Amino acid sequence: MTQSLNTRNTRSRFARGATLLLGSLALTLLGACAATRTSEGTGEYLDDTMITTKVKAAVLNEPTLKSAEINVETFKGRVQLSGFVNSRADMDKATALARDVKGVTTVANDMKLK
Repeated sequence: MTQSLNTRNTRSRFARGATLLLGSLALTLLGACAATRTSEGTGEYLDDTMITTKVKAAVLNEPTLKSAEINVETFKGRVQLSGFVNSRADMDKATALARDVKGVTTVANDMKLK
């Protein structure tokens, strides 16, 4: 009978230890996916990738910007446009196209005239 109680106690301790270990591991993994001020979480990274892709597509599909060399980077919804354009009107057009993309919070215009 004491052996039976010892076996139950051992199993119970093992179960509690395993639960604690798995819970700690889950919290650690969730914390690793969290965003900070200078880095993005996984979801934000994917959102920013989609925003960048949509802004690039909008710029490439705009006939007046065909010869422009515009780079697009996104961080937490903030789009940065850089590169070279032919005119101030091209800058304004690229900025407007970026602002129209869903998910864009702000647009930084770092483009230069050729």
